[in-house]
Amino acid sequence: MTQMEAARKNIITKEMQIVAKKENIDVEELKNLIAEGKVIIPANKNHKNIDPEAIGLNMRTKINVNLGISKDSSDFDLEMEKVKKAIDLKAEAIMDLSSYGKTKEFRTKLIDESKAMIGTVPVYDALGFYDKELKDISSKEFLDVVREHAKDGVDFVTIHAGMNKETAKIFERNERLTNIVSRGGSLMFAWMKLNNKENPFYEFYDELLDICYEYDVTLSLGDALRPGSIKDSTDASQIKELITLGELTKRAWEKNVQVMIEGPGHMALDEIKTNMILQKKLCFDAPFYVLGPIVTDIAPGYDHITSAIGGALAASCGADFLCYVTPAEHLRLPDLEDMKEGIIACKIAAHAADIAKGIKNARDWDNKMSDARRRLDWEEMFSLAIDEEKARRYRKESTPEHEDSCTMCGKMCSMRNMNRVMEGRDINILRADAN
Repeated sequence: MTQMEAARKNIITKEMQIVAKKENIDVEELKNLIAEGKVIIPANKNHKNIDPEAIGLNMRTKINVNLGISKDSSDFDLEMEKVKKAIDLKAEAIMDLSSYGKTKEFRTKLIDESKAMIGTVPVYDALGFYDKELKDISSKEFLDVVREHAKDGVDFVTIHAGMNKETAKIFERNERLTNIVSRGGSLMFAWMKLNNKENPFYEFYDELLDICYEYDVTLSLGDALRPGSIKDSTDASQIKELITLGELTKRAWEKNVQVMIEGPGHMALDEIKTNMILQKKLCFDAPFYVLGPIVTDIAPGYDHITSAIGGALAASCGADFLCYVTPAEHLRLPDLEDMKEGIIACKIAAHAADIAKGIKNARDWDNKMSDARRRLDWEEMFSLAIDEEKARRYRKESTPEHEDSCTMCGKMCSMRNMNRVMEGRDINILRADAN
């Protein structure tokens, strides 16, 4: 029984109980949202040590971290180090995008060691799994890779089922600056063209749903035609695919399979709100997972910032799940420090959006930090910081003359002086003052 089926049968699962406590909401309300498809709890029955999280309406905005081995960068140990860092930094989900080498070994180790939700893109694994060129992989073999990932315990899979023959014709008729930038989407488009066949994930969608139902794998309907530049956003190809994803969402719900929808990659700020409204409308309020959006194309090396700007706005307008972007985006596989910067930027975006959305207790963290700043309690400020290590290092690198200030303002610190004035004390900016 999937989480959705349980909810529809008025059964409260242990995962629902855990999530309701985390989100500080009534478990009956949560159950009803899951039954409607507006909230999901990705939790494969074979992922035994998962600490479940909910994604969707009225839930905290969650973040995902991408990692994995590739042919050009196949350091297994480094990727596992990234896994540990992502978990330490409280990322709610990790996507294994491995496409080379010991993918099964890495995936199973990741699932065994991670309490976070685990996602994959099975089509990435297909070429290595079968040791075949793309053209030679059969429709059945693509589905068998999904089954393999489901058996291993993967909680959600990205499947580019919206890239069908009809959608492909729209793409071919409408010129784009950056064509298809989705790796999975480009592979499926190429397979269809090389074999003159329908996308197997679309043609055999019911079989795919049966696999997802058996293991309670959440279907993340991938956006093969997401824009890869702000020039291509909100075009005919993107919207046509989104309509198809809405149709596939309803079919999944009919089989009690949980669904989320993946969203745009690059998009100008003024289009983000409209896109969030379109997604929720066309996909019947299914949870929305955005890849950025990156709001300008001119900042390689800083795309964790361009993405955080777009992610904060998208989530404040209804997106439920943010995929992190690192400073290395468009340049290389991220290293450990890149990953940390990407996670922190994404978590800031998610939290800022939760404040704007009015998520219960979201402002409490900020209020505690502001109170610690007023009291000039540095230790408490460090403990509340989203990146305690960096906050401590900055303070240590530039030590002020007076402990109740910092080297930016010194004795002119507004917090210090207001505290003193409100207490009826002299502020003593120029005179020596031991107190």
